[in-house]
Amino acid sequence: TIIANSRKYSNGTFEEIGHLVREIVSLAETCCADGADPSCYDAGSSALSVKSCSADSPFPAHPGTAECCTHEGLERKLCLAALRHPPQPLPRYLQPSDQELCHAFRKDPREFADRYLYEYASSYSQAPLPVLLGSTRTFLSMVSTCCISPAPTACFLKEKLQRKTLSLLTLTSNRACSRFSAYGKDKATFSYLASLAQKVPTASFEDLFPLAEDAAEVFSQCCDSVAEDCMQKKLSEHTAKACAALSARDRHFADCCKGKNLMENYFCILALPPAPAPKLPEAPETTNKELCGKEGDLQATRQVSLFELARRHPSLPDAVLAKLYDASERIRGECCSAKDPSACLDSKRQRMGAELPPMLETASQLCGQYTKLYFLDFKKRLRESLTQTMPEASAALLEQLLEQRVSFASTCCTPDAPPLLCASKVQPRTLPTPGGGARLRT
Repeated sequence: TIIANSRKYSNGTFEEIGHLVREIVSLAETCCADGADPSCYDAGSSALSVKSCSADSPFPAHPGTAECCTHEGLERKLCLAALRHPPQPLPRYLQPSDQELCHAFRKDPREFADRYLYEYASSYSQAPLPVLLGSTRTFLSMVSTCCISPAPTACFLKEKLQRKTLSLLTLTSNRACSRFSAYGKDKATFSYLASLAQKVPTASFEDLFPLAEDAAEVFSQCCDSVAEDCMQKKLSEHTAKACAALSARDRHFADCCKGKNLMENYFCILALPPAPAPKLPEAPETTNKELCGKEGDLQATRQVSLFELARRHPSLPDAVLAKLYDASERIRGECCSAKDPSACLDSKRQRMGAELPPMLETASQLCGQYTKLYFLDFKKRLRESLTQTMPEASAALLEQLLEQRVSFASTCCTPDAPPLLCASKVQPRTLPTPGGGARLRT
């Protein structure tokens, strides 16, 4: 119950979650007991909903609570039950040292366990509930075992190795499900496609798109599933398909597929850096008829330069590609429903065709340098670049621009970049078009 409600109200305080958990557990203990009155749960949950709507409610605050409280009876209870907070943009849980863990555990084992469950589940609130349950259960078992061990250091080392796969599954499934929740299935498919295209740029669209669709289907089935092994089982099956399809295409990808543990192979694939952009033939251009035809959705994914852009610009971050995806879909929808679709699309190509390459070059260079250089070297080079390109700017303005770009790079150039936060850092001044361009600023 702590885990479920910490996920649900991920920015609630520990005390607020504690109040709610105690009420729910008390209700269960009372109403699930043998001989309990048949109306026990209905009466108890009604009392809980009344308490939720009181001015001094001790439960997690939610902006939707007031609206729910205008309803009565079952409708109010269902409305309150559906409330949830958005996920944390970045995980806030930092695991203490082994010594600090044991000190807190010995001081108050129950308090330690409750607070850990709250902090971990609220930080990784998008990880599937069974994954969180398994990960936290093994962690608490490790602490309780090793903190009374005569050799705690060796014990922690052994236990951490044993729970490595489950720990990584928690982190990666939280990342994937956060992106799936923010993007929806179609956009998540494109995001995964772009990531694969940057890792294996020599692979064709026909190689990669089925794998992207398969991954999106895994997340659609497992992110909200309560099945014990849904995520691990489905991701293992997906990894086998990816390895079969792409091992011959890339040596580094093939190296990831050599292990016997499919989940570890999947983590290896996720950690692969973008490959250097290969020499590729000129990207085919979609005709207006194809773009607005029945196969428009599929053609747009492939041909509105986005797949080709991703493989040609391996350092281009997901946040920029996602903005381009949104804007190109919007333009396609506007033009394909216009009186003269071809004229609409042609005018946008002509008007913005020159604007995309400079923006892509800037974003790719920023993220490329961030991933290749040590942080201080990256910041030093960025400061020198800004000084050269803006010699008339004041020191204060240069420092402001430097911090903006450093903040963007450190947050959004990484594989686990938070999608909603990074989307807010990329603001389109103009909209991209099929085969055209856009100017995006960070």
